[in-house]
Amino acid sequence: MFFCILFSYTILRDTKDVLVVTAPGSSAEVIPFLKTYVNLPGATAFVLAYSALSNRLGGEALFYAVLAPFLAFFGAFAWIIYPLRDFFHPNAFADMLTAALPLGFAAPIGVLRNWTYSLFYLLANMWGSVVVSLMFWGFANEITTVAEAKKYYPLFGMGANVALVFSGQFVRYVSQLKGRLAPGVDSWGVALKLLMSAVCLSGGVIAACYRYLTVEVVNKRDAGSEGAAAETKPKKKKKPSLSLGESASYLASSPYIRNLGILVIAYGMSINLVEVTWKAKLKEQFPDPSAYAAFMGQFSSATGVTTLLMMLFGRFVLRKFGWGTAAQITPLVLLITGAAFFALTLAGSSLAPVVAMLGTTPLMLAVLVGAAQNIVSKAAKYSLFDPCKEMAYIPLDAEQKTKGKAAIDVIGAPLGKSGGSLIQQLLIFRLGSLAASTPYLAAILTAIIGAWILAARGLSKQFEAKMADMPEDA
Repeated sequence: MFFCILFSYTILRDTKDVLVVTAPGSSAEVIPFLKTYVNLPGATAFVLAYSALSNRLGGEALFYAVLAPFLAFFGAFAWIIYPLRDFFHPNAFADMLTAALPLGFAAPIGVLRNWTYSLFYLLANMWGSVVVSLMFWGFANEITTVAEAKKYYPLFGMGANVALVFSGQFVRYVSQLKGRLAPGVDSWGVALKLLMSAVCLSGGVIAACYRYLTVEVVNKRDAGSEGAAAETKPKKKKKPSLSLGESASYLASSPYIRNLGILVIAYGMSINLVEVTWKAKLKEQFPDPSAYAAFMGQFSSATGVTTLLMMLFGRFVLRKFGWGTAAQITPLVLLITGAAFFALTLAGSSLAPVVAMLGTTPLMLAVLVGAAQNIVSKAAKYSLFDPCKEMAYIPLDAEQKTKGKAAIDVIGAPLGKSGGSLIQQLLIFRLGSLAASTPYLAAILTAIIGAWILAARGLSKQFEAKMADMPEDA
């Protein structure tokens, strides 16, 4: 299941960037606006719907009810929406707005002009927070003890991250079909159909695996446990479900949940502050969608290989030094690599003579260093940050596990990215461009990571205290 989920996520993550960055009338500067005015409202609407569905549907029905709309949209996008994009996109209205409004409104106009791409961007982002974090990890946490998680979660993710290598090469292969097609054929349209067909096929495998695990493993285990429990002790009363407002009030009063939320929000803000600047450089180097997608495919494969190596390191750190040390490595990695990227970006053309000796250009070097920064940061996230975050949910009660996880993963992550995007928007309007904002972004990144490390230290103490209160066999 995890292999197929991450296989699809890598395809969707690479495709969404190609669509919104290389679209007519668009650029990397639309990303902060998408994350603030599209992703955050969309994530909030999902939590409202999910909270209502979770009180009405069983676990298996809820899983299918969440997964099916994603697959239906991605299939329809490639085969129906994209071929008819000129019909769906309000180009004439967007042109009128462009002529009437100042240049600073170009990015939000681009979001409106290519609104189907914006919707794809939203759902592709939500696949990571909903299907990966909420649905899969929520299911894993229900059937895994803390002792098993410490031992197997890093290796569990290690096997799944092989998907990044395969999906990255698949994206690269499909994006390079341009030279094999007849003249006049929309190569990117053909690539989209192949990519989204792979996502839908993977979705079918995910559903089949979940069905098998539910019927053949979980239901039989629960039936045996209930039968044994009935002979030794009375059944526990089912805890009543809380409303969304009651859940929010309940979770807001928990310092544990607040610290966990800070970790997720700080990661989203930190990665976003660096990533958007890198993608602006990437479009300068690769303006063609197919070339952009091919580079992103290589990037994803490199991320997968690096993550596999980091998984071994993460397992060692968790077992040798514990949760607290492991949770602080990711922010330190982001701080060091982010500082290196911003320093190179600030140096700019002044390094041209030195860079020429290496056989490249300052722009290409910035693209490569930014890619390395993203690869190492994402590898640290997959190998250390995600296992630590998921382990932190296990000692919690049922209400905090379900609705607390939904609020943190589905709202907290987009809120972090939206927060980083809002900072970038304010700096762009104030200073005129991302390039002029670079020194301020570096300083803000340092402050956010400082808060992240403090929250990780506080959560470490709380986690150890809860673990001490749990039964030894939990």
